Amino acid sequence: MLGSAALNNVKENAVDTHAPAHHTDVLIVGAGPTGLALAIDLARRGVAALVVERSGSLFPGSRGKGLQPRTLEVLDDLGVHDAIQAAGASYPVGVIWEDGVRTGEHRMFDAAVPDEGAPYAEPWMVPQWRTQEILAARLAELGGEIAFGRELTGIEQDPEGVTAAFVSGPPVRARYAVAADGGRSTVRRALGIGMTGETVDPNPMLVADVRLEGLDRDHMHVFPPAEGGGYLAIWPLAATEEFQVVAQFPEGTEPDLSLEGIRKVVGARSHLAPGDVKEVRWASDFRPRAAMADRFRDGRIFLAGDSAHVHSPAGGQGLNTSVQDAYNLGWKLAAVLREGARASLLDTYEEERLPVAAEMLGLSTRIHRGEARRGEATRQLGIGYRDSALAVETRDGLAEEALRAGDRAPDGVRGGVRLFEEFRGTHWTLLTVGTGTGTGTGTGTGLPDLPDLSGLPGLAAVRTVRIPSYEAYGDGLFLIRPDGHVGWAGPSMEGLASYAAGIAA
Repeated sequence: MLGSAALNNVKENAVDTHAPAHHTDVLIVGAGPTGLALAIDLARRGVAALVVERSGSLFPGSRGKGLQPRTLEVLDDLGVHDAIQAAGASYPVGVIWEDGVRTGEHRMFDAAVPDEGAPYAEPWMVPQWRTQEILAARLAELGGEIAFGRELTGIEQDPEGVTAAFVSGPPVRARYAVAADGGRSTVRRALGIGMTGETVDPNPMLVADVRLEGLDRDHMHVFPPAEGGGYLAIWPLAATEEFQVVAQFPEGTEPDLSLEGIRKVVGARSHLAPGDVKEVRWASDFRPRAAMADRFRDGRIFLAGDSAHVHSPAGGQGLNTSVQDAYNLGWKLAAVLREGARASLLDTYEEERLPVAAEMLGLSTRIHRGEARRGEATRQLGIGYRDSALAVETRDGLAEEALRAGDRAPDGVRGGVRLFEEFRGTHWTLLTVGTGTGTGTGTGTGLPDLPDLSGLPGLAAVRTVRIPSYEAYGDGLFLIRPDGHVGWAGPSMEGLASYAAGIAA
């Protein structure tokens, strides 16, 4: 399914067990959405990274297909907005069928309230294989590498770096490594990091990408459980000719993933004939569970994505939380490797992301069990890091609902300035809101009365932006991190330079 011509630029390592070690700054194990997003973020920051993938190609299925609004913001910043929009569509309304008759409707998500601070209001459906294609093409544009067919056999670390060995091909020597190799992570197991969790549902599930006839592509099609069986849902996969079949089975059943097996399920649980299923493009089975690694870091090795947390797919949180892991880690690795930031900055990855993963796991589990709805929380726009060591709030008397240090910085247009356009990129942003006359943007000090933060270790680039009062922020100064969260906030410049210097201390 790797149809993009840009993928021809992605390099593969030749198999040579006697070759000297490949040296890179960051080794990323796994070419899923997490590993690819991290590689893109590092590449655009000038950090050398190698992605190794045990398979011979990218994942071919559409298990993770829902991109939440916060993830869409991340993907916009990574430079793939247009491709993601062209490759997807909004989630369709579900039609409930009984005995071949439409008996009702089902909406997956609660309607979002329009908010100028959030350019993406609703989830966007893109098959996972297509999302990965787009990310791989973007990585190729940036000169990044993917080495396919590289199965990890061992990984060791010392005070200076990490060495990884493979079934075939040369070893890789890196300054840091990131495990993005899924729920059965080889790296996590090699490190001896435990995975604590629970079975969310003992009933096995089948998911398959198929071509079929007899259903329209304007709706999701839901078939309630029949006696002795489980439910069946059939989704039109956006911007493709395929449908996704999701079926639940009684505990102890082994789903048949063959064409005949899937035809049998569809024929028994819907008004379609078995022969209406024409082709199976990809199929898998799983038991929904929720589990999280006991820690997200071991020395110079980090866990991200499914290697760190495994979700029930019901909440549409797994892929999204994973991509946001990468977005949190990328700028921090670059700050240490390229900008002279203190190495302890990397401690804040686990500090910030582990609680978020735990929260999203709980949410996914509650949705799977019918205890919560897919609404505001699942959009992930409210995720923040107020308790982080990187969040310093110096304003007093804030209202309960006020924006604080650690929160996601909202979008909006004030004084002719579009905030997300100013935040987009690899820099920090010093935003002043309602603190003086005039508006504008620049680099360095650029505007009067603002401290020069550019060039400080960890803050190699700082863009200054001044806008009039905006209720989403409140008046004051805000130092926006490269991942779009407020790092420091205050009523004046007092304490700002100390905060910035602390990134390097």
